Amino acid sequence: MTPIRFYRDILSGHCHRVELLMLMLGVPYDPVDVDIAAGDLRRPEFIALNRFSQVPVIVDEENVIADSNAILVYLAKRYGNKRWLPEDPVGAAQVQRWLSAAAGPIAYGVARARLVSVFGLAHDAQVAIATGHQFLRVLEEEIAGQPFLAAPHATIADLACYTYVAHAPEGLVSLDLYPEVRAWLARVEQLPHFLPMPRSVPKRAAAA
Repeated sequence: MTPIRFYRDILSGHCHRVELLMLMLGVPYDPVDVDIAAGDLRRPEFIALNRFSQVPVIVDEENVIADSNAILVYLAKRYGNKRWLPEDPVGAAQVQRWLSAAAGPIAYGVARARLVSVFGLAHDAQVAIATGHQFLRVLEEEIAGQPFLAAPHATIADLACYTYVAHAPEGLVSLDLYPEVRAWLARVEQLPHFLPMPRSVPKRAAAA
């Protein structure tokens, strides 16, 4: 099998969720680390892969797939089994619900708060922190009494949501009030072939 070419930034949670699935599926891949600050995403050869100028992108033989959640679906469909992405209507809908959460309240909450704190994004940090806590309160209730988000076992829903929640403290969003969330994070981290994303140090001090 030809390894998948995987364009990534190792500090991106979007890239990390894709790498986790490839590791857990045992799919060989060759990482291509991009330098966002150096303008790699604006180079014509990269724009030819993804006109939105974003990572991750994978090139799998003749298939070029961009967007982290789209890549998760592609990998689960091509290389996984029904375990990672159920085919029954209810199971598929449950997974999609959390993929939408990853692209919505997680992106605008804990992920954006981390961008402000670690990378200096020009945005209202307190709004992002408040959005993060609002989502975590919902997640705390949703995950109580069940091991994973969309099924009794891990699915791509868990991988899509894991990284930015796990790294929420880097955005000054404390997880202290969410024991069920912390237990869920620990269960994801116990999955075979789990690889953590490197930690970042917040550069901006504020009350969470």
